[in-house]
Amino acid sequence: MLVAPDGATIAYRPTPGKGPGVMFLTGFRSDMTGGKALAVEALCRAQNRAFVRFDYTGHGESSGAFADGTIGRWTEDALLVLDRVTNGPQVLVGSSMGGWIALLLARARPERVAGIVGIAAAPDFTEDLVHDVLDADAKDRLARDGQIVVPSAYDPEPCVITRRLIEEGRDHLLLRGPIPVAAPVRLIHGMEDHDVPWQTALRIAERIASTDVEITLVKGGRHRLSDPPDLERLVAVVAALLKKIG
Repeated sequence: MLVAPDGATIAYRPTPGKGPGVMFLTGFRSDMTGGKALAVEALCRAQNRAFVRFDYTGHGESSGAFADGTIGRWTEDALLVLDRVTNGPQVLVGSSMGGWIALLLARARPERVAGIVGIAAAPDFTEDLVHDVLDADAKDRLARDGQIVVPSAYDPEPCVITRRLIEEGRDHLLLRGPIPVAAPVRLIHGMEDHDVPWQTALRIAERIASTDVEITLVKGGRHRLSDPPDLERLVAVVAALLKKIG
């Protein structure tokens, strides 16, 4: 467990090995035991490559309440893992929200990020895919009560969306201007993703400073991209990027 400056604990699972290492960043309400994280971990074990997966505060085995979290806080958690657990250059593999956080990490620690792989990467989702699609009644309740409860397509428990998550997220928006990240980027996105439109990958490619950007669109692919063929594709993309980086 890592202990954050405010006393919160962040659970993580490291795999020792050579560099460049790989760091997996999970999605919104996901944890480090998911199939994508484990598939990339297996690749790294096979290559004797350093790897780490972890849980943000309010997720999985880490301390804290999910409803207290923000994009900024979860980015701080990821920076803590990057700074204290990993050594040397890292390839960041981010799923959904983890793709947003990977870009924020690359902006904050450019010298530490050798590459990025985004799986249905979702920068700015709190604004574009949550706030902006709420109806007037939901926005009124969010302003009045500080939170709303919405059903989840992936969990029997509904999801709490807080006003603080939305408002604080505005401090970290990336798609409104240039993204000053020069590392090579690989983006995988399903064309039947009903949570994060596949066009988001194109917006990232247009905005990012890197000239080494490749997009894989999966016809029929949904948001999670966690079926066996999806995992095989992910592992192949990560392996190819690692080989290119050397």
